[in-house]
Amino acid sequence: MAKNENNTTDFFEERPFDPVNVAIGPEAKSGGVESKQIAADTKRKAGFYLSVDILDRFNRKFHELKLEGAAIENKSALLELALSFALDDMDKSHQSRLLTHIMPKGP
Repeated sequence: MAKNENNTTDFFEERPFDPVNVAIGPEAKSGGVESKQIAADTKRKAGFYLSVDILDRFNRKFHELKLEGAAIENKSALLELALSFALDDMDKSHQSRLLTHIMPKGP
């Protein structure tokens, strides 16, 4: 929300507030925080429901990789990488391993 020239609140402004700035304040942006904010501007939060088993496997694999010294920054980076591989596989059309599991079988 922003105040417009009539000093009233504009609920439909073009650029909504940044929740990170609201939480930490713009003056807290120093060092690495600013570069992380720039990266965050190119990403969007997404919400999906996952089975408990898949979520447990994902969390376990993330921690195993971290213990083995993998260069995975965080769970979001690991998930983005896995989704990228999955989407690349689906781009292979009839040769896709993933599509063989979700496409109907022929007659």
